[in-house]
Amino acid sequence: MPFYLVSFLPGVSLVSLQSREKSRGCAGCNGKIRDRFMLQAMDRYWHEDCLKCACCDCRLGQVGSTLYTRANLILCRRDYLRLFGVTGNCAACSKLIPAFEMVMRARDNVYHLDCFACQLCRQRFCVGDKFFLKNNMILCQLDYEGGNILMTMNYSP
Repeated sequence: MPFYLVSFLPGVSLVSLQSREKSRGCAGCNGKIRDRFMLQAMDRYWHEDCLKCACCDCRLGQVGSTLYTRANLILCRRDYLRLFGVTGNCAACSKLIPAFEMVMRARDNVYHLDCFACQLCRQRFCVGDKFFLKNNMILCQLDYEGGNILMTMNYSP
């Protein structure tokens, strides 16, 4: 085989065009690929500048992520999730969480990062902090052990 794998991104490979071989056609612009390197994705060859996300135009060979395709679109991970990912609601504020947003999870509950705090004293948690889930509420150790949960009988997130 005349192409040699230089680096691999899931779904996208950067290959070297050997000087003695015929140039390939780019699947993006239909022009000849005469560059030293080209991308191979979806069983086709691309100029490095031509393999882009259909939404944000980021160069998919540079983002180091998986190539996504759907509805005849070539997409980066973020745009694929934004367009086709499953969204849900935050267990604390009940507002929509977009599929591409980072979240915190506790059992079956999903939270915005900013909402993942003690629901009594609003203390934010740091890596390594203990938190407790009682009656579907996130509590810090002080509020959980202090019995302050009784104050929340009428609480509704």
